[in-house]
Amino acid sequence: MWFKNARLFRFTKPFDIDPEELEQKLEAAAFKPCGPQEAFRQGWVSPLGRKGQQRVHSAGGYHLIALRREERVLPATVVREAVDEQVEQIETEQVRKVARKEKQELKDQLTQELLPRAFTKSRRTFAYLAPKDGFLIVDASSDKQAEELASELRRAIGSLPVRPPAVEQAPAFTFSGWLNESIDLPGAFSLGTECELKDTSEEGGVVRCKGLDLRGDEIRNHLEAGMQVTKLALGWEDALTFVLDEDLALKRLKFGDTLQEKLDDIDTDDDHARFDAAFNLMTLELARLIPTLLEAMGGEDRSAIVDAA
Repeated sequence: MWFKNARLFRFTKPFDIDPEELEQKLEAAAFKPCGPQEAFRQGWVSPLGRKGQQRVHSAGGYHLIALRREERVLPATVVREAVDEQVEQIETEQVRKVARKEKQELKDQLTQELLPRAFTKSRRTFAYLAPKDGFLIVDASSDKQAEELASELRRAIGSLPVRPPAVEQAPAFTFSGWLNESIDLPGAFSLGTECELKDTSEEGGVVRCKGLDLRGDEIRNHLEAGMQVTKLALGWEDALTFVLDEDLALKRLKFGDTLQEKLDDIDTDDDHARFDAAFNLMTLELARLIPTLLEAMGGEDRSAIVDAA
């Protein structure tokens, strides 16, 4: 149970969810397979997979959840070919041109006819709620996927006061400062060998660098030309490596050998116990990393956050 990404949502109000209540609400919005005429369907499943029954896995005050999305795979080319055949048949038999509106109606009709025969594919998106830390953390490769989970969670429980975290200074300014050494990189962090730079002019050129000394002349020349760093590979305390973007999303998250060794030291063959241990190790590391990272980014802007009384 190691997340590959960590997209952060900050609770703007205290959110002390009761695991039993959360379980009941997610059970009411449980996943059901797509119906014959449905393009997609999503709902909540057990994070433990087929071996699990509960839709909330709680440990150490953290609540792991999983959203499953199933959708029918109907390639656009298949629909287009079917529409073209129908249009050709109508134009031949009725000796008239098919108008654009009628083509769209044919497309909608044929899509509904073809859907029941389409294959389905599914994915699971994991997340955990950390009420005591004030975060919802989603393992998603895109903003859209993360927002999708947050929206479904909001729909299931009725309220989800979250927003992406904000920091006091622009991330691109901080990233660039770390590389041109106008801003000190905190000692807990180390630079990787990968970054992305963007031109701030209207042309908006992008340079992606990999396998380079990020404080070398090549990167420095781009910075002196006015480009800004928008993605940056970082390491933290030999425990984690990741690529951080200007939206404060952690991508390609990798947990170090030290954590894996701790997991290997657990003397049990029980899959559930090992899952639980991995989840504990991961959440504790991220609970240490996130506030340190926000502080390194100039400090968190908490102006929209209501603290507990």
